[in-house]
Amino acid sequence: MELYQAEWCPHSHKVRQRLTELGIDVTLRQVPADPEDRDELKRVADTDEIPVLVGSDGEPRCGEDEIFDYLDEFDERPDVEEHREKAREEVPTFEEASSPATS
Repeated sequence: MELYQAEWCPHSHKVRQRLTELGIDVTLRQVPADPEDRDELKRVADTDEIPVLVGSDGEPRCGEDEIFDYLDEFDERPDVEEHREKAREEVPTFEEASSPATS
């Protein structure tokens, strides 16, 4: 899987956190800060907005909600609570990334 994202984007952060909770390896694709410069993202997903997750099936999922809907198909890793606790300790300013189905 590939995640088109930026470190400064809170939506990208939530998706990365959810991928960690699921134990899914992903290749991160950094996008330019200016949406007008995101030609690769436009080619892959026909959008200039992040995050975009290209699943193992090659299909792009655009936006946090669509990505979380897709990720609901995967099981959480056995140590998910440890990862959530660590996230609360280390980055208390970020919202928990749990999918609505797991909240």
